[in-house]
Amino acid sequence: MEQSRHPSSKRYAPEIRERAVRLVLETIERDGERHGVVGRIARQLDIGAETLRTWVRQAEIDAGTRPGLTTEE
Repeated sequence: MEQSRHPSSKRYAPEIRERAVRLVLETIERDGERHGVVGRIARQLDIGAETLRTWVRQAEIDAGTRPGLTTEE
């Protein structure tokens, strides 16, 4: 059975997604603060905040720093 993809996964190039997630994670690590980071970077890159939040959440799951199903699973 093929899984349907979320519409936002088709709207942005993989390079944009990777860059945006990397910026969020680096900013959180550098500043030690999560509050407002996703929204600020989403505005700077003209990406929906909820889309970016979902990408970051999945990246954290894939990295093992947040519980949940990995992309592979």
